[in-house]
This record gives sequence, C-alpha cells and structure tokens, in this order.
Amino acid sequence: MLDTTKFYVTTPIYYVNDKPHIGHAYTTILGDVLARYHRLLRVPTFYLTGTDEHGQKVFEAARRNQIHPREQCDRTVVRFQELWRKLEITHDDFIRTTEPRHSEVVRKIMSRLYQEGQIYPADYEGWYCVGCERFFLEKDLEREKCPACDKPVERLVERNYFFRMSAYQDWLIKYIEEHPEFIQPSHRRQETLGFLRSPLNDLCISRPKTRMSWGIELPFDQDYVTYVWFDALVNYISAVGYLADEEKFSKWWPASCHLIGKDILTTHTVYWPIMLKAMGVEMPRAIFAHGWWLVGRDKMSKSRGNVVNPMAIAEDYGVDPFRYFLMAEMSLGQDACFTEEDFFARYNADLANDLGNLASRVTRMIERHLDGALPGSLNSGDAERDLIGACRAAVGGMKENLADMRIERGLAEVMAAVREGNRYFEQNAPWQMAKAGDWEGVRRVLANAAECLRIVSGLLFPVMPGKMAELRQSFGLGEDAARPDIEKLAVWGADWRERQARPVANLFPRIDVEAERKKIARKRDAGSSPEG
Repeated sequence: MLDTTKFYVTTPIYYVNDKPHIGHAYTTILGDVLARYHRLLRVPTFYLTGTDEHGQKVFEAARRNQIHPREQCDRTVVRFQELWRKLEITHDDFIRTTEPRHSEVVRKIMSRLYQEGQIYPADYEGWYCVGCERFFLEKDLEREKCPACDKPVERLVERNYFFRMSAYQDWLIKYIEEHPEFIQPSHRRQETLGFLRSPLNDLCISRPKTRMSWGIELPFDQDYVTYVWFDALVNYISAVGYLADEEKFSKWWPASCHLIGKDILTTHTVYWPIMLKAMGVEMPRAIFAHGWWLVGRDKMSKSRGNVVNPMAIAEDYGVDPFRYFLMAEMSLGQDACFTEEDFFARYNADLANDLGNLASRVTRMIERHLDGALPGSLNSGDAERDLIGACRAAVGGMKENLADMRIERGLAEVMAAVREGNRYFEQNAPWQMAKAGDWEGVRRVLANAAECLRIVSGLLFPVMPGKMAELRQSFGLGEDAARPDIEKLAVWGADWRERQARPVANLFPRIDVEAERKKIARKRDAGSSPEG
C-alpha cells in the first residue's frame, strides 16, 4: 500500500448525534499516524476527516434535544474538533456535509445520474431501521430486529427514488476479484463477495420530507431529501475538488486508503464503488476495515453503557500514551479489548520501564559525566553489533509493516530495539567504566545508546509526537525534532558534535496500578465511570 507519489487517507465522517468515543478516536489516530509516517517519508500527503451531519440519527437527536438539526450539528461538531486538537490530529481538511462545497457537489451528481436514467422513482415497501437508516429484506431480519444493531425495525410503504445499483453487480464482483488489494484485510474481501452472492437490489436514495426533512434536497424533486449514505460517501471526492477544482482533484484522487470500521463495510465496498462507477470516477486504491474495540466480550455501545471516553483517558494518563496503546494493542482487521488493566500493563512495560528508563539513564549520565556534551564519534564495534542490528531492523520493519497496514508489528520491532538498548546499557555498565576512569568507554557507550534513542524516537514520532519531540530535543536535535527523516534514521552514526544533551526525567512516570484501581473504583461507586 506504500505509495511514494502521494498519499490520500480518509476516515469515515462521524455522525453528530452524540459525543465522540474511543472508536472514533482510534480510526482518527490511525489515519493521523499513517499520514505522519508518509510525511516523514517525504510523500505528499492529504488527510481528510469530518462529520456526517444529515440523516435521521441527527434529526432524531435534535428532536430529543428540542433544537433545530443545524444547531444540533453546530453544538456537537465542536466536540469532535476539540478532541482532535487534544489528540494532536494533523488532518489537512475537516469536512462537514452541511457545507455548501459538499452539498452542491451532491446535487450535481444526483442531477446527472437522474438525467442519465440511473435514478428513477418507484413505490417501496420494506423493513426500515431508523438507527442504521437502512431498509432490510424480510430474510435479513433477526427476530424482527435490525441485523446490524439489533433494534426493532418498522414497516414502511412509500414513494421514493432509486439508484440502479443492481446493474453493476457483475462488474463489482469481477473488479473485487481482479483487484485483491481493493478490500483489506482479505477476510473482509471475502465477506463482501459473500454478500454479493445474493441478488443486489437497487438502492433507495431518497427520504420524503413528510417523514424526515433534514438533508440535501433532491435537485429534481423538492419533496425529498437525499439518503444520508448517498450524501455522506461523496465527501471523499467533494473535499478534494470533484466538480469544483479539477487540478486539486487530479492531484489527490484516487484515495490511497479509506479507513473504516467493519460495521460500515457494505456501504463502502458495495455502495461506494458502484456510485463511483456510475459517475465515471476511478476507484480508490484500498478500503481497509479495522475491527471493533470491545469491553470484555462486548462491542462498545451507548445502549450498553460501556463506551470509553477518549478525552478522559488522555487527560488522566497523557495523549501520547493513549495514542501508543491504541496503535500497539489492535492488530488491524481484528477486534481488540480495552481495559484499564491492559492499558496500565502496556504503559508501564513499554513506556515507563523500557523507553522512559533508557532515556532517563542515558541523558542523566551524559550530563553527569560529559557535562552534557554529546560525543562526536560513536566508535562502534563488536559490542554494538546487536544494538545496531536491532535498530536497523526497527527502521526496515516499520517501513515494511507500514506498507502492509500492520503498525502494531512495526511498533513491536521498535520496542525490541529499545529493549536491546537497555540490554546494551546494562551489559556495558558505563557507570563502572566511569569509576575505573575509562572515559573512552563511557563516551562510546553513551554515544551508541544515544544513537539508539535518536532512531527509535524518530520511528515513534508519528505515534507519540509530543513526547518524542521532547526526547529528541533533549539531545539537541533542534528543528529536526519536529520532523525526523526516515532516511536519516536508517543510517547508523549521526554527527553528534557540538550538540548538548539535557536530562529527560519522568518522560513516562510509572503508573501506580493499585492506586489507580482504587481511584477507578471510587469513581464507579460515585456513578462516574471513567468510561464516561
């Protein structure tokens, strides 16, 4: 998936019917990490996220809150924007589907497809899920409940407009089979092909205003608004200039990767490619469906009361550790479990004990024994063979795993290099060399340990930008701290001359797990769970 010409990555756009949760945070941090890594590779990068502000979910939320849907959108979108700032998300654009630049493109698309006969009016009778805003066939229902969200469905009979999606079924099957990289991971591709074994129905792409008036009005019938998915999916092209800025659109489209949760697989791997085909627009390079975050064995759900509030976790334990945990814990494409115990264990093991400990010991000894002056030469030899090998493997492994969308494996290789750095430091014991007056040995060990930290801090920068910038600046790396160069990270032997180091203590203060357990228990007893 690694493209050296350009990288355009998107998240789904999020409903503004409620505050963001850990699922929103995970996808958005993942997109940010991918974007940051590509920027380190000097690849032109565009990162898009935003909010889906039309449809029945927003309409119902506004009605419950006794406000206009637009006010509901304006109030709730701020929560997403504030959280992305808190989590250090570096998106290049944040699109709202209520913006004219988007709604005008949707209306132009609808007009053209209608004129071409790809949209037509007809009566429809079927089972409808308000929460998912989707119609379902009788055979798809489970105990007269929605197969996607397990909530009751209702029977609807109404006049609507339909998109001739069924006409493209054979084409889509062939396209997916001929482009195995299009839907990832592979088991999601098989899931989509399984869905396409049944006859594909035409897609209802309107809602009568008598039932739900909040949406983009159809350009050819003012009594209807556009179905929210037909509206929302267009954001991926409207944000980069489709039908508005040809130069911008040709620069960024096709998208390199649409990041989605597995619960919206069908809309992205069936509806969206067929919509693009009907428009005559090139397909995105890849659609990657990640798993769900679970609490125990259950999917996080507002109705279950087990939704984790990412703002609370980040405020309690730090933004960077939260970002690191999410990226290191989930194997992309699989579900992952969130518990405070898992978070504490990984934080203490990887960040406090391994990385934080090495950074503290090395910078303190450079200050104490070398007056903060970094040695100008590494003088690496046989004693450094394993350390150099681990660091080079981390650089190569991160690039390779990044291309395969396996960030957790890349991070595991980086942490292996950190552990090798600690082993090297212990084995060579520069404090004993100092006692013995072996200052050449002290300089050699501290310089090589600092080199290890230079490399791993650069590799970890896209995941933990704040803490890694702090660590890099402690070695006097200056402007390079904000944007390490992966090509430079691949070369062992930085020029440390005329650089001053300063101690970096408590980069990741160890969490007192027992104290945190008691604090969490008190919050829960008081009815204020940290999951919010």
